[in-house]
Amino acid sequence: MEQTDQRFESFVIEHQDMVFNCAVRILANRTEAQDIAQETFLRAYKHFESLRDEPAVRGWLKTVTRNLCLNHITRYRSKWRFFSDWRKSETENTGWDPVDSIPSPSPDKTEAERSDERSLLEELLNALPDHQRIPLVLFHFDGLSYEEIAESLKISIGKVKTDIHRARHALKKKISLHQAAQQEWSRQRQSQETNYFPRRLYPQQGAAS
Repeated sequence: MEQTDQRFESFVIEHQDMVFNCAVRILANRTEAQDIAQETFLRAYKHFESLRDEPAVRGWLKTVTRNLCLNHITRYRSKWRFFSDWRKSETENTGWDPVDSIPSPSPDKTEAERSDERSLLEELLNALPDHQRIPLVLFHFDGLSYEEIAESLKISIGKVKTDIHRARHALKKKISLHQAAQQEWSRQRQSQETNYFPRRLYPQQGAAS
């Protein structure tokens, strides 16, 4: 029993970040995400002997986490909310990464630049209506099909497609507006620097000493 508990502790340490990120991405609430993560690992513990050697264990954990989150939203919330956190590996399978719409001043992005882009995208996603935000993320970040999203959210496939299309359009528009604001800020700052003349430290040539 003690040996099993030690193995399960290592199992939790290995997968806890992935489970928590999956939950917080949907719930937009760290406390609730921690509760969901705990419930996910409680279920994993019940099946640990058969689960720990399962090659698709990460997929199992993500499915359980996602279902618990959607059940939580349906049961305890009057509105859907979302907080996005994505990884490049997840977007590679979908062929669409919203952060690619945010150009970097350098062709080689640093980790700091990538982090800033993530923060920006999280902020812009949070401004989307709930009914657009969650289908968008379930499709692009969790890899669900239109049919799976429709079944999970209890809406029609047509509405799923419409909401995802509108969410993409709205997100790109918000990114464009942000870029325009950043460019205007840079232009004004450059103009101010051009018009700035420092105080003379030395007298002009020919001036009385």
